[in-house]
Amino acid sequence: MKTQAYWLGIDLGATKILAEVYDSDWKCIGTKKRKTKADEGQKKGLERLIRTAGDAIANAGIPPESLAGIGIGCPGPLNLDTGTLISSANLGWENVPLQKLLEKTFSVPAAVANDVDVGIFGEAVAGAGRDGRTVLGVFPGTGLGGGLVYEGKIFRGKTASCLEIGHINVLPDGPRCGCGRTGCLEAVASRLAIATAASAAVLRGQAPWLKANAGSDPANYRSGTLAEAIQNGDTVIRQLVEDACDHLGRALGGLVNLLAPDVIVLGGGLIEAMPDLIVPRVAAAMEPNVMRAYAGSYRVAAAKLGDHAASLGAAALARQRTEESKPS
Repeated sequence: MKTQAYWLGIDLGATKILAEVYDSDWKCIGTKKRKTKADEGQKKGLERLIRTAGDAIANAGIPPESLAGIGIGCPGPLNLDTGTLISSANLGWENVPLQKLLEKTFSVPAAVANDVDVGIFGEAVAGAGRDGRTVLGVFPGTGLGGGLVYEGKIFRGKTASCLEIGHINVLPDGPRCGCGRTGCLEAVASRLAIATAASAAVLRGQAPWLKANAGSDPANYRSGTLAEAIQNGDTVIRQLVEDACDHLGRALGGLVNLLAPDVIVLGGGLIEAMPDLIVPRVAAAMEPNVMRAYAGSYRVAAAKLGDHAASLGAAALARQRTEESKPS
């Protein structure tokens, strides 16, 4: 009798590690989540990662031999050929051979990819982009990540992740981005950009609900907080979100002309908090910037998998790599 195969997907984030075990139908059967601690050092951080992965496998209650592969999505620059995390500023890790570490520890093949890439891959496999031929994804957050799944595979460079959508220049004389340049899309359309502008509005006395409930520190403005401010009458916050949507829509219109995606997935906490505002606004801002030949050739959708997108996508990548490596 053939043993059921399972895949472990790990979402290694700046604030959490989420490890989940999936079956062949993408049902999660075991999970474990832990906070990351940037001040604990690389050695202890890796021990925490391995412990979290092991606990997810134990929670799944599967025979050890039925685990077929492990995938991990992580932030920061990677060498995709060697499965090495070159650096992660938020975690304080450098030159971590994640693929070798996971393979040695769990004795199964491992795949390493960018966290946004596997999040979009998850949506393409089992979420809002399912059955899409070319799935373009954008996740506005502290930054603005993007990725592409083309004919069932993550689109990538030779050794590195690509599609740094957040660093498309949209306003040459615009605000300075975290990358050091001015006018990047991330600097005007990310949640951080909206929160920073919202703080200025609070200090000007334009957002009374936000001031009363979250103060003037943008670090307190989560996506849900901004959505509540809009619901409670802070019209200037709505205007700031709409401005960000317009910038994002213009950039995505240009990407439609370049990549011809049939599905564009918008994900992350900001979209989850106010999909009915953001998705149609972005779609409307795209239309004037899309060539007539591509009009009506795509749909814009909110992500469906939430916090599970990256872990499912990492598991799906592990499965894909494992099946591709089997002798024909």
